[in-house]
Amino acid sequence: VQLVESGGGLVQAGGSLRLSCAASGRTFSRYAMGWFRQAPGKEREFVAAINWSGGSTDYADSVKGRFTISRDNAKNTVYLQMNSLKPEDTAVYYCNADGSPWGAASRLQEPSDYWGQGTQVTVSS
Repeated sequence: VQLVESGGGLVQAGGSLRLSCAASGRTFSRYAMGWFRQAPGKEREFVAAINWSGGSTDYADSVKGRFTISRDNAKNTVYLQMNSLKPEDTAVYYCNADGSPWGAASRLQEPSDYWGQGTQVTVSS
């Protein structure tokens, strides 16, 4: 499985960004997908996940109501729309792909071994 993130950048507090993760190497539509982030000096943490069909999602409390995860199975891509960004959202954001098919979104609160290279998001105050 290959995962390639894009869409990171520098944005002012209150602004928005949309991250994308393009997947290849297996049948994308069968697998739950998730986003994690890692800030300097901190452990990697769960942000959001979506099940294989896009019918259910899961979010960390810190991003509920501000971030939205979605997927386009025709494009083999998962997205993370981030609104009302805060300086504490600054981190490297990573895409993660479930290791087993047909899983619930909640499975990816424990990440699999399939990671992208990450994309930097910096929110200035």
